[in-house]
Amino acid sequence: MANPIQEHSTDTRAGKYLTFELAGEAYGIEIIKVREIIGMMAITHVPRMPNYVLGVTNLRGKVIPVIDLRLKFNMEFAAQTPETCIIVVDVDGNQMGIKVDQVSEVLDIPGSDIEDPPTVDSSVDSSFITGMGKAKDRVNILLDIGHVITGPGMIDVAAITENMPEA
Repeated sequence: MANPIQEHSTDTRAGKYLTFELAGEAYGIEIIKVREIIGMMAITHVPRMPNYVLGVTNLRGKVIPVIDLRLKFNMEFAAQTPETCIIVVDVDGNQMGIKVDQVSEVLDIPGSDIEDPPTVDSSVDSSFITGMGKAKDRVNILLDIGHVITGPGMIDVAAITENMPEA
């Protein structure tokens, strides 16, 4: 018999996910957190930021920070391609851009197709991964984008733009 607590937990992760690629791997974030997908645009470097913070960009008069998700995840830097884009997400009322290799599609992943992330080593922090979603013969690493952006060791999104004027 299935564990009802685990079954309930899995069900809460079911839903629509925007999937994208980083270094050939498939990732997904809840579609409800996504505001829009934009092409690469001019990014202004902000001094003394972590290397994964590319800077800020002017999105229709609003200054938003942009991070390179590859660099945040300690992956190798990749040159921009025609498919490289920025996913604008909303985390706790703050908008932020995340640079990804390419956007794939929106998938509706049922709870029965989402498993807990593998436990490899207790010293590895995988708390930003909500699960492993199986869809279309592929495993998608489902991210808690709020935790990726505001979790331990991350920047304070509001602090970056707090003293910047509206463009």
